[in-house]
Amino acid sequence: MAVRAVRGAIQVDSDTRDDILEGSAELVTAVLERNGLVSDDIISIVFTATPDLTAEFPAYAARLLGLTDVPLMCASEIAVPGAMPRVLRLLAHVETTRTRADLRHVYLGGAAALRTDLPQ
Repeated sequence: MAVRAVRGAIQVDSDTRDDILEGSAELVTAVLERNGLVSDDIISIVFTATPDLTAEFPAYAARLLGLTDVPLMCASEIAVPGAMPRVLRLLAHVETTRTRADLRHVYLGGAAALRTDLPQ
């Protein structure tokens, strides 16, 4: 079993609690499903949000999904001029038998434009 990191991002429609929770839940669920992961496989998840998203902590959505004993952290992305707005990102550290090449990073909605090199 190896420790690996899985990335993901989603662009949400607005800075509302509902949009942040729904987007975060969709992102976490997609990362887990596409990589065949369950809660016990997750070591920790770091969430970031662009500076224009402040209505809720993205990690709260993971708690609502049942990740109650997984260490979670939220941070703000750097405010780079011209960067895509309203983006939630995650970096999940997991234990898996998959190789680095077999992991599927997940970029949803408008955030898919951030990584056009990855299969969706």
